Amino acid sequence: MLIREATAADWPAIWPFFHEIVAAGETFTYATDLPEEAGRDMWLLPAPNRTVVAVDDAGAVLGTAKMNTNQMGNGSHIASASYMVDPARSGRGVGRALCEYTVEWARAAGFRGIQFNAVVETNEHAVRLYRSLGFEVVGTVPGAFRHPGKGYVGLHVMHLAL
Repeated sequence: MLIREATAADWPAIWPFFHEIVAAGETFTYATDLPEEAGRDMWLLPAPNRTVVAVDDAGAVLGTAKMNTNQMGNGSHIASASYMVDPARSGRGVGRALCEYTVEWARAAGFRGIQFNAVVETNEHAVRLYRSLGFEVVGTVPGAFRHPGKGYVGLHVMHLAL
């Protein structure tokens, strides 16, 4: 697996699984009917922020991550990131590789920590992965996420000190 900078040419490979994940409404706070153009504009970030893709030996996109400052101004020393792995490619370590990559990017860029603002508490795979990499739940906003099958569930704020 290779992780490289995403380009506009990668979007047609990202969009199908991006759309599937967002439309399911189980893990992201995006509108479930998010139009493709809006999704592209939200995901493919300009520098100094960054978007990457994980690709296999044949060049197929397995997953993607976007990395950015969590806040502007006096909060810009904390990074944030979001991840999407093609559900057809889950269980192969793609999410872990992307997360490890973003931690190293944030360290190299001089960030003092990484904060995830809205990790759905029922997204057990993501919570377990982030904890295994040293992230801690620093708070949970009760009922802040309307899950399509589980009703109102909490959103974790997770942090990793760098």
